[in-house]
Amino acid sequence: MTEQPAYRIEDLAHRSGATVRTIRAYQDRGLLPRPERRGRANVYGDTHLARLRQIGGLLDRGYTLASIKELLDAWDTGRGLGGVLGLVAEVDGPWTDERPVRVGRAELAGTFGGPDESALGEAVELGVLERLPDDPDTFLAPSPRLLAVASELREAGVPLEAVSAHLRELRAQVEHIAGRFLDFTTEHVFRPYLGHPPSDEAADRAAALVRRLRPLARQTVDAELARAMRTLAVHHLRTHLEEAFATGPADSDGGPGTPLGPDGPGARSAPLPVPAPGPTAPDDGWAEVRLPSATVREIRALVGPGDGDLSAFIAAAAEREVRARTMDALASRGRQHQRSSSQLPWNP
Repeated sequence: MTEQPAYRIEDLAHRSGATVRTIRAYQDRGLLPRPERRGRANVYGDTHLARLRQIGGLLDRGYTLASIKELLDAWDTGRGLGGVLGLVAEVDGPWTDERPVRVGRAELAGTFGGPDESALGEAVELGVLERLPDDPDTFLAPSPRLLAVASELREAGVPLEAVSAHLRELRAQVEHIAGRFLDFTTEHVFRPYLGHPPSDEAADRAAALVRRLRPLARQTVDAELARAMRTLAVHHLRTHLEEAFATGPADSDGGPGTPLGPDGPGARSAPLPVPAPGPTAPDDGWAEVRLPSATVREIRALVGPGDGDLSAFIAAAAEREVRARTMDALASRGRQHQRSSSQLPWNP
């Protein structure tokens, strides 16, 4: 029979990557079995080495020492740990089909115009790039798509500092969405598997559910982002176009447009008395509104030359727009309330 390897505590620390102090702390907490006593020396074996690697892997995945102790106790009492570790590996697996790529300094300089060390440090801090200890001139890009987005934004004229600031803000909001998704699935899907060490069979079922639900988070966010962008982009464009047409065409030097008036660019038409809309205003309240003369001419062509008809048309158009936007806002709030009070499509 082959004799099992025997390690001194210093050898065990070297092989496992843990410190001697950490190994002794694990022993005190009951995470690591006591060594075998051989004469005047304490001796460790491959069982201790395997346990240290298990603990290190669980710590890297965010488990606390207390939860690791419960899992290892379950393993030691014969309740099994294989299914739990399989579930851990499933949750810790890739949530995207992207593959990291290596990017050299020369390529980064060509793409981003030679980012300085400060910009590189910012990218490393955000996780857009990762330093490689064996090659200071090469970085790992965990998400090539994210790097490509930064490149496109810079090409469109967005400074790298603004891109980094936007990513920080966006990341906080996306992490909030991810947390809400996890809360939701925990409440409605994974509750039966929590609160106690699951059996191997239960852990396997939970891992299968993770595989089923994994793509739903991204699909839901993609669909909702597309919907929100479509709605908000149209409103955003309409608002800016209204502002642009209200001030007239741009100057010949490309500066902001000047208001149109009866005598051409730069002059405004006389103020028109328009009833002030809104339920809080008195019926005989009035507010002066200045309009481009080109707009006034178009309205006169519709309603005739009379100032009374002109004022009535403008007042009616403004009131209709206010009421339309109020209805849009109420309908939007109603849809949001309906979505929040109903079950989402991934709820089995």
